[in-house]
Amino acid sequence: MYAVITTGGKQYKVSEGDAIYVEKLDANEGDKVTFDQVVMVGGDSVKVGAPLVDGASVTATVEKQGRQKKITIFRYKPKKGSRSKKGHRQPYTKVVIDSIKA
Repeated sequence: MYAVITTGGKQYKVSEGDAIYVEKLDANEGDKVTFDQVVMVGGDSVKVGAPLVDGASVTATVEKQGRQKKITIFRYKPKKGSRSKKGHRQPYTKVVIDSIKA
């Protein structure tokens, strides 16, 4: 059984036992989180929501909070002496899918 959930403006296809990295959630490590925005549930029979599947939810456990590798943003305009260098580390939450309720 699998489901397609929406969180952080992105969609993820998940199954039980999967570990996924999502946009930062306001939860501590070890907490249970529930994703109510289920777009589709698949398996023996497929349920597609319009836009969401009624009564479906996905439960997960927060495994880790972290930040991704640093990316460097460098901009410059030739012949103008204008340049800027910035770094960015995007925060994420690693969750493990416990159960899918359809």
